[in-house]
Amino acid sequence: MSLIKGIHHAALRCSGETEMNRTASFYCDMLGMHVVRAWGIGRNAACMIDTGNGLLELFANAEPGRRPGQVDHIALATDDVDACVAVCRKQGLVVMQEPGDLMIPSEKPFPIRIAFVSGFAGEIIEFFCEH
Repeated sequence: MSLIKGIHHAALRCSGETEMNRTASFYCDMLGMHVVRAWGIGRNAACMIDTGNGLLELFANAEPGRRPGQVDHIALATDDVDACVAVCRKQGLVVMQEPGDLMIPSEKPFPIRIAFVSGFAGEIIEFFCEH
């Protein structure tokens, strides 16, 4: 029996409340997620966004020029990688890797379609579709 039920949330530190709100707006308004709770003001502002099967927590207290931490990217499950990338392009985000199909050579081959973009707070976002 596992003591772990799954991932509760991933956290992202934004440089100020303006960047945090812009980042939250992208995830909610453009990708269809929603804020489940928010608290604080200024550098103490934070919120949690429902991804569908876990939460993305945003904080407003990162220092400008921060460097990436131990987490490499946030992978978001989707049925339409190309539509997600199109939304990102319209928002001016940089596409780091165009949508493409891959076969993960596991015991049973696992076909996927993925793409990577750079988010407003410097996060790397992977859009991940299991075929």
